[in-house]
Amino acid sequence: MSSSSSSSSSSSSSCNNIRESSKACLRGCSPLVSLLDHPASDTSTTSETALFRRNFAATTVSSLLGDSRFTDHESLPSSQDSFVSFTRTYLLYEHTSRTDEIRATEYSHLGSCGGHVCLDYVGLGLFSYFQKLFGNSSTLASSSLNPAFFEVSPKSVEFSSWISHGVEESEFEAKIKRRIMSFMNVSESDYAMVFVPNQASAFKIVAESYAFQSNGRSLLTVYDHKNEAIEAMVDCSKKRGAHERSVEFLFPNMRLRSDKLKKTLLENKGLFVLPVQSRLTGSHYSYLWMGLARENKWHVLLDASALGPKEMDTFGLSLFKPDFLICSFYKVFGDDPSGFGCLFVKRSSMESAFRGYDPSKTIGILNLRPAGRELDSGELSSEVLPLAATRTNESEIEAIEAPVKLSEPMTSEDRPFEGVELELKGLNHADEIGIVLIKCRMRYLTNWLVNALLSLMHPGSDDKLSLVRIYGPRVRFERGPVIAFNVFDWKGEKIDPVLVQKLGDRHGISLSIGALDNIWFCSKKHEEHERLIETGPSEHFRGKESRKKKNKKKMEFENGVNVVSATVGFLTNFEDVHRAWEFVARFLDADFVEKERWRYVALNLETVEV
Repeated sequence: MSSSSSSSSSSSSSCNNIRESSKACLRGCSPLVSLLDHPASDTSTTSETALFRRNFAATTVSSLLGDSRFTDHESLPSSQDSFVSFTRTYLLYEHTSRTDEIRATEYSHLGSCGGHVCLDYVGLGLFSYFQKLFGNSSTLASSSLNPAFFEVSPKSVEFSSWISHGVEESEFEAKIKRRIMSFMNVSESDYAMVFVPNQASAFKIVAESYAFQSNGRSLLTVYDHKNEAIEAMVDCSKKRGAHERSVEFLFPNMRLRSDKLKKTLLENKGLFVLPVQSRLTGSHYSYLWMGLARENKWHVLLDASALGPKEMDTFGLSLFKPDFLICSFYKVFGDDPSGFGCLFVKRSSMESAFRGYDPSKTIGILNLRPAGRELDSGELSSEVLPLAATRTNESEIEAIEAPVKLSEPMTSEDRPFEGVELELKGLNHADEIGIVLIKCRMRYLTNWLVNALLSLMHPGSDDKLSLVRIYGPRVRFERGPVIAFNVFDWKGEKIDPVLVQKLGDRHGISLSIGALDNIWFCSKKHEEHERLIETGPSEHFRGKESRKKKNKKKMEFENGVNVVSATVGFLTNFEDVHRAWEFVARFLDADFVEKERWRYVALNLETVEV
């Protein structure tokens, strides 16, 4: 068979798979169909959903006083007035009121009416804030150990041993593992799972163990932002003989160059690393790429680190079974970002994917145990371990190195949590609300905030100079709940994202910062593009000297385009996104930054460098 006909066959088969997956999850993905439970046929259901999606952008615009533009932060409508317009536009939002009840009772630290706004968390929380304070139940609350706190330590195990025999685990670990696998909709018969410190550790395990040396295999990654975990994986893979390749993204909408990705998948083979969505821009990536990759003899690693609550329920795992799956969990939303990562390996892929690994490698697998519990014999002790997510959406990349410290084996009397039901309320709350309402709520709030930010214009500008520029999807039905943007002053100069983040902290708004990467500039307006590129890396990204290369359409640079990002979580409410809008609107005042600097000095606090 010719290469062209083979490509056509692969694409056709992949399209069939994705259509089947869409049918399987349609009633779970469509808010109109699922929530109202229409007994419609497949044809009418698809038509209704398509119409809803087409009208979504226009509907979102009407949620903010039509086509209104705001040039003064004092002219913004109040939160109450905006909420009335918002709920009139998104009629189904009222069905998510149970989320507000959970937030009020279980996450009191988030507060309301001026409380702290958390827009810097990507991932899933295990426990509620209430659990941190009072435990799971009256039985556990009376214990000297708080179940909302667990400790981790390195597990001394050879990779070959794990592949052949698995990892010995305590009852405590087994309970958490079973709960997570259930939450992720992953079958234990299909996948083996281990706890790791974070995303970087999971990538490192795969990079050090995958059979890159076999027939010149490639590492192909799909990331529109700089990610230290991926960079470490690339470095490790290159040392083991991999040909590194990365997908490029069109600026400024950050859509991947599908033509180049398809060509790479058809002409090479190896390990394909695909995130469910970008954790910086909110861009979604089609599952079709996994099908095409598998049909062309690639192994697939699905990065679900930016996955929203319950999204694995509509993933179609039975159709697209990646060889590796990575996700992460933190302890308490808005309070404690420490936690762990999870690495899933498909059992049927172990032999082919790990052919040629070094059996003497000791890898970064973790022990989990209740806080305050003594170590079992064979466990390793460590004072400080790299844990879950950081506010910059980057991961620690150092391997775990800890001295061996053995203790006496524990008796049954020393195991206060063995045999006791472990309650992970953070996951339970997501289960209770369900995928339909979670998706509705996050979709409405995210797109409203996108539209609100785009409505801010500098006063007196003939060409209506926008205060905010968004990178990635704008108002769109299918987009992730992360918004990447920059703020520009009245002269069109970008305000340092680090400064925006610091001022946000001062106003009770937690934002993240990151850097766009692998950008392809298809426009001829190079002057605008060069102004966006960092001529000197900001303090957060300081390291190697900034370096630029140019050709006719592409620019590569060491430090990327630094941006601010805001993430809407399933516990986020309308007041949160409205307050974020009010904060960003303050930059419409040409003297806002200078006023803030002097106010900081007047309070005898450390000066903010401008």
